[in-house]
Amino acid sequence: MQKVSSTRTFAKVAPHFIPAMDRAVHRLTRGKVMLSAQMLPGLVLTVRGAKSGLPRVTPLACVPEPGGTWLLIGSNFGREGHPAWTGNLLNSPDAEVSWRGEAILVRAELLRGDERAAAWQTALGFWPPYATYQARVEREIRLFRLTRRQRPGRTGAGAA
Repeated sequence: MQKVSSTRTFAKVAPHFIPAMDRAVHRLTRGKVMLSAQMLPGLVLTVRGAKSGLPRVTPLACVPEPGGTWLLIGSNFGREGHPAWTGNLLNSPDAEVSWRGEAILVRAELLRGDERAAAWQTALGFWPPYATYQARVEREIRLFRLTRRQRPGRTGAGAA
């Protein structure tokens, strides 16, 4: 599958059917299943649209990290241009993810410098086709780390 996902044909076709398929299955299973997660772990990101202000729901592959954080890689399947969800996170870093059927409030941080370099190596170890995606484009692929945040009005050790 990694070889297929590195092709230009996959980059042209996949963005049109994988997210739609994931959204439908995720909705039907009440957030418990994403078909693409059979290849890579996935979550569903809900973030405010940078231009519209409306909630934007995007199924994404992710790299779960020890300690309960996630890396998101804005590869856009190796196509030119940053994916829209990355611009939305830059504009509004407070978001929500659906992870294994649980709704979790998160804060996104765009990684830079040494922190980005280390995260990039982690991403490549997890899914080597990211290197092919980066080689195809001139832009630097954006990497974000998502960390949990508390629900408004909750404090103390028991707050999630």
